Amino acid sequence: MIQDQYFSLLSATSQGNKQAFAKLYRATSGKLFALCLKILGNKTRAEDALQDAFVKIWYNAGEYQIAKGEVLTWMTSIARYRCLDMLRQAKTRKEQSIEEENEVKDQDDFNDLTYDKHTKLDDCMNELEEQQKQAIHLAYFKGYSHQEVVQHVDSPLGTVKSWIRRGLQQLQGCLTL
Repeated sequence: MIQDQYFSLLSATSQGNKQAFAKLYRATSGKLFALCLKILGNKTRAEDALQDAFVKIWYNAGEYQIAKGEVLTWMTSIARYRCLDMLRQAKTRKEQSIEEENEVKDQDDFNDLTYDKHTKLDDCMNELEEQQKQAIHLAYFKGYSHQEVVQHVDSPLGTVKSWIRRGLQQLQGCLTL
């Protein structure tokens, strides 16, 4: 029964009926927002994705084909693809910022951290080899994935993982003293 209601609302929307579109929005936006929030993990970005998805639904309502699936499934795929596009764009921007950071010395970045420079952690970090310090800084303070650290320092994945593992072991020993 709900599927029939969605279909009639979408059909009316394809004819430019704003009231039908508003009803369709009220009936489905909660489900689609939950999907966007799950994919993006950020309320503001999920709201943006939902808005973009409904704009696309408004303009493409006439393209829906009942033989290819339910209305809600069609709408869900639009919202899902919008979220995935946003994730790809964010990744591209992050990769560009990584490339820009390659031009800045990592030691300068490390010195800009917000924690107190005279903490035990700072003292222990200064005892690490430069590669270990850089890899840990990128992975734990900047939030880079191991693969992003590999690209940033231009070293093999196994080497980066070893630097991080050995550096963390050394930090653990230093901090427990």
